[in-house]
Amino acid sequence: MTSLVALCVSIGVLGGVATYLALGPLQGLILIWGIFIGWATFFATGGSSSSLQKSIACNVFGVICAWIMAIILLSTPLGGWGAVGAGIAVGLTVLGMCLAAHIKLLDAIPASVYGYAAGAAYLLQTEGALDMSALTGANFGNVLVIISVSLIVGALFGLLSGKVGEMLTKG
Repeated sequence: MTSLVALCVSIGVLGGVATYLALGPLQGLILIWGIFIGWATFFATGGSSSSLQKSIACNVFGVICAWIMAIILLSTPLGGWGAVGAGIAVGLTVLGMCLAAHIKLLDAIPASVYGYAAGAAYLLQTEGALDMSALTGANFGNVLVIISVSLIVGALFGLLSGKVGEMLTKG
C-alpha cells in the first residue's frame, strides 16, 4: 500500500471514530468540527511528532485570543458599539496574536488563526456562549474548555492517523 493510500485509510477510519465519539459518548465535551480543525492543523504544521506541540500551542493560543476578544466586548464600551466595536476588539486581539509569533512556540500564525476562528465561531454561533458567566465558568460551556479540548483531541488524532498510516505502509 502506498503511503498516501495508507494515510487516507487511516484518516477515514479514525475520522469515523472521532465522529462517533463527538456525536455519541463524548457529545457536549468535544465538537467534531473542532477535532477536524486541530487534525488539519497538526498536518499543516508538519505532521510529525515534533509538530504536535506547536499545533496545540498555536491552536489553543488562538482560542485564548478569541476569548480575550469576547471579554473585551462584554466588559468595555466597545460591546455597545455594534460592528465597529467588534471590529476594534477583533483587530486588537488578532494584532496581539500575530505579534506573538516572535515567540518560537507561537510562530505558526495560520495555526493560531485556526484556533481564533474556531473560538470566534463558537462564541458567535452558540447560544449563551457570549456571556460573562459562560466565559468564566469552569465547564464545557466555556469556549476555552470545549474548543481547546476539541482542537487538542484533533491534533492527537492527527498524530495517531500518521502513525497508523506509517504502520499500514510497512505492512
